Amino acid sequence: MTADRRIPVTVLTGFLGAGKTTVLNPLLQRPEMCGAAVLINEFGEVGVDHLLVEKVDDTIVLLGAGCLCCSVRGDLLRALKDLFMRSLRREIPPLARILIETTGLADPAPVLMSLHEDAFIAERFRGDGVITCVSATHGLAQISAHAEALKQATMADRLLLTKCDLATPEEIDAVSQRLRELNPGAPQWRVAQGQVTLGAVLGAGAFDPDSKPAEVAAWLADAAVQAQHHHHHDHHDHDVNRHDEAVESFVLEFTEPFAWAEFTEAIDVLLGTCGTRLLRLKGLIHVAGDPQPRVIQCVQHVRYPSASLTAWPETGLYADRHSRLVFIVNDLSREVVANAFRLFCKARPLAG
Repeated sequence: MTADRRIPVTVLTGFLGAGKTTVLNPLLQRPEMCGAAVLINEFGEVGVDHLLVEKVDDTIVLLGAGCLCCSVRGDLLRALKDLFMRSLRREIPPLARILIETTGLADPAPVLMSLHEDAFIAERFRGDGVITCVSATHGLAQISAHAEALKQATMADRLLLTKCDLATPEEIDAVSQRLRELNPGAPQWRVAQGQVTLGAVLGAGAFDPDSKPAEVAAWLADAAVQAQHHHHHDHHDHDVNRHDEAVESFVLEFTEPFAWAEFTEAIDVLLGTCGTRLLRLKGLIHVAGDPQPRVIQCVQHVRYPSASLTAWPETGLYADRHSRLVFIVNDLSREVVANAFRLFCKARPLAG
């Protein structure tokens, strides 16, 4: 048999705050990942995660805003074609593999369908597994409350139980048991501080729906129907900040630096009072007296320890050094959130 020389594509998915970027970063530092390109998709109009990926070349692509559905699926196909042609012209190193980090609200089924619906892509790229990150601290609740988290876990070829360093053994075992019920054929890896072996992520092989629970075939069939629908209809009016009737994204932008103590007090009050409706918060903060941008990340009631980038980006949205906070919320208004910063920081966001 002739070896399959197509470029392998790994889909790294997982619900909001599952730690996908934390897993991805140390993998990309490995010499074995030379020639890997990364496509990052984020929900909402302002991207943050691509700034947190520590990769030294220009083979990181931020896909269009919104989930990998409708218009953004077109962005995915264009990005894959562009990377292939740039590699062919030797503008970037030869492509060894592609990793797609999806938004936490992504349904993996349309992503998989996208790799087969275009002849150019199908001839040059092949699926190499769906790897799903599931938080050991929040995974059970997310799977129970959100259809996307359920699908991500059920469709996985491999499951990474992340944030085991932050969870109790009982919490880890409970999530592991639930995942075995949902997807008994998927091997599980327990991950602490984002450290995982290459073998846990790469080489999963082509996605095989016959090896998955029965509902996966129905999800793939539905994704195929949706792909045909989107192919024949114009979807430029898709709201990139809205996922469904309740879940949406908005950005608060501040021009003046924050006093860190006041800022964290505002955040902690928000998490304490609105945490169940605040699915995800991330952003870069300009802290008074600090020349480096500080990264803020929260999931529901939890604020994770802050970190700093080495410097503000010199180009793009953050070159103005404004603080931008990206909120993904469930039935929580922008005005309620903005009031916390007015009250505790005497700061008013720019009009959104």
